[in-house]
Amino acid sequence: MHLLTGLAGAALAGEVNAQGIEPKVMPTIAPPDPNPKTPSFKLPPKSCDSHTHIFGPASRYPFAEKRPYNTADAPLEMFRSLHEKIGVERCVIVNATVHGTDNRVVTDAIAQSEGAYKGIANVNDEMTEKELAALDKGGICGCRFAFLKRLGGVGDMNKFQRIVHRVAELGWHIDVYFEPGTIPEFAPILTALPTPYVIDHMGTVQAGKGLDDPGFTALLDLQKKDEKCWVKITGLERASAAGKPFHDAVPFAKALIENAPDRVIWGTDWPHPNVKVMPNDGDLVDLIPLYALDEKIRQKLLVDNPARLFKFT
Repeated sequence: MHLLTGLAGAALAGEVNAQGIEPKVMPTIAPPDPNPKTPSFKLPPKSCDSHTHIFGPASRYPFAEKRPYNTADAPLEMFRSLHEKIGVERCVIVNATVHGTDNRVVTDAIAQSEGAYKGIANVNDEMTEKELAALDKGGICGCRFAFLKRLGGVGDMNKFQRIVHRVAELGWHIDVYFEPGTIPEFAPILTALPTPYVIDHMGTVQAGKGLDDPGFTALLDLQKKDEKCWVKITGLERASAAGKPFHDAVPFAKALIENAPDRVIWGTDWPHPNVKVMPNDGDLVDLIPLYALDEKIRQKLLVDNPARLFKFT
């Protein structure tokens, strides 16, 4: 099964394969909304954006040669400005595919955060124990695997299992990103894992299919039964069929929170790579009270749960 190391995926623009066929040109993704709104909903103290990215600057943190897309810089300064505007005090930086297995853009940001940032790395099976230990010391607490066709497809499960068992010894969890509707086939693999796992973007639910969609009910069942299973309440803009303000995705977020309120976390997914409709992050914050209906639930989702999973002090 394919591992998200950032080195598999799209062909480079201009290359020609062995059959002489021109590959698809590497896409360039849209930048984030440059004018995030100040949300009406005020996040509680120590709220954590549990899924966000930093891109570059490429002059300092070069993008991986074999990356699946091109992007403009979305550097630390812009990242900090966004969080100040929406009221986030803590965050978890998920290293993006464009940076491959070079995790410096994450660990350097963590080093400047005075304990406010943690990170999720891209790793591969060739990394040494010393390299993994250095990432752990640098504030990394998990690694990510994407099982998406647009990020490279499906590959070697033996490598996946070896990496998972290695990082489990460090006390890390794993972050998993699936194609829509594939939770049922992955559920047996996930339940057998030796470490907690976090499912990205509400399992890539598709709101247009309704709450009774077998892929979504399988996610609810897995989340309920397996205490290692955490779910990110992120990507409502990805799930929505109706578009802005993404209200058709709210019932799915609400169902996941009510199903396992102690194992859900929230994030923006800034700068929103590969979305069809670019959201404004202030608007995303204002969706929170629509699916997290009371103060106690919001405290868990935004503060207590991420503090426990990511080991903030």
